[in-house]
Amino acid sequence: GGHLAIYPNSKAKYNSHDNVIIGNVALYGATSGEVYVNGLAGERFAVRNSGAIAIVEGCGDHGLEYMTGGKVVILGKTGKNLAAGMSGGIAYVLDQDHDLDKRLNKEMVLMEEVTNSQDQDELYDLINKHFKATASPFAKTILNDYINWLPHFKKLVPKDYQKIMTIIKEYEDRGYPLEAAKLEAFNRMHGIKEEYHG
Repeated sequence: GGHLAIYPNSKAKYNSHDNVIIGNVALYGATSGEVYVNGLAGERFAVRNSGAIAIVEGCGDHGLEYMTGGKVVILGKTGKNLAAGMSGGIAYVLDQDHDLDKRLNKEMVLMEEVTNSQDQDELYDLINKHFKATASPFAKTILNDYINWLPHFKKLVPKDYQKIMTIIKEYEDRGYPLEAAKLEAFNRMHGIKEEYHG
């Protein structure tokens, strides 16, 4: 997939972090690539995203709807009904006012703190890529004081994805190779009684 960086003209007099810079349904059905947006997205951002990596500084209603894969970082406010029908992929969302749960559709996703060191490193790397691609002043602010911004981020994970990842780790902890652990987890989730004999 390609790489796309969207940012305002250097002569622009407005704060891009507070303004919509891409419209509705941006990234609809994206399958791969990377998108860095120094500004806000309209409604239905990354709907049906199945593999793209995207960083945006806020979005309107119904963001991440029916997402099945990929990774999204939202560095700002979201509209209502976030992550409705999201069955795959991962999202990191800045929740400065700690009210994301009021806008999140919790039917299929779990919201958790970003406490795992791998997640913390991944989030930092994604924000850093965003800064390098767009020169976002807001991204730079976060990167310069990352440890203090971390408690304001939430990770969104589909419930089924979280469940299968937990089962995979359980099999890996028992000595299964990764591919065998994935197969065993799939079988267990679907009630298949096959056993790995490696």
